[in-house]
Amino acid sequence: MKPEQIVCGLKEPFIFWLWSSLAGSPNADRLAGLRNVEDISFETKDNKTLRGYKLKATGSEGQASLPKGYLLVLQGNAILADQIIDEFTHFSSAGFDVYIYDFRGYGRSEGKRRLKAIISDYVEILAALHSSDYEQQFVYAMSFGGIAFLDGFEMHGKLDRIIVDSTPSRLSDYGCPSEYDPVNHLPEDCSHFLYIVGQNDRVVPTSMSLELVETAQKRSAVILSDEEFGHPFMDYDRSVHRRRMKVIEKYLLYNEKS
Repeated sequence: MKPEQIVCGLKEPFIFWLWSSLAGSPNADRLAGLRNVEDISFETKDNKTLRGYKLKATGSEGQASLPKGYLLVLQGNAILADQIIDEFTHFSSAGFDVYIYDFRGYGRSEGKRRLKAIISDYVEILAALHSSDYEQQFVYAMSFGGIAFLDGFEMHGKLDRIIVDSTPSRLSDYGCPSEYDPVNHLPEDCSHFLYIVGQNDRVVPTSMSLELVETAQKRSAVILSDEEFGHPFMDYDRSVHRRRMKVIEKYLLYNEKS
């Protein structure tokens, strides 16, 4: 089957069009001041070009350095790569290459915005990163990015630490086949996972993520449920957002679980 096949009914193209419209247009001016950023592209097996950015690993004083590993960021469905790449400079200064791509059909990336295709894209991206001999491999997947990541999880290979933030348990409640429900793709061992739940999340309320989180917890995942957290990059206060980012940094870089 072709990657850009519609799997969630006739409303799928409209929903993705709506989400991508909310994401807005790319703007390279947002990268001003990032000296270690690189414009990158990825060619998919169906000959579509995905575009994004890479923050190159540096030392603590900004000098070029060999990377200790990588962090792949999978954003929410109303976010472009250039809107949030600067939030991950702490990882590059800690010696990690940071990758973030616009989803297929979003921003600067080619192709039709389709669930099946986006899942396939990240299977390919992670396979390419896995073959690049990075010592440590990290993923931070939020909201829809968590769906895209988990739905292809069986094909991702070894990953060292993973954060899934504010991702719903099921898509079958919205007309998609149950095979695309993230809860059906959790590994038996989730001990290298951190799941973040925002009790103040109005986009993916706790009831939507509860089954996924409880299943992951039974499989040894670390769960952080915070009463102040909203949806990723939509926290009502900058200090709350910064605290959330500190949690992400501590878990991935230092393996601190709270």
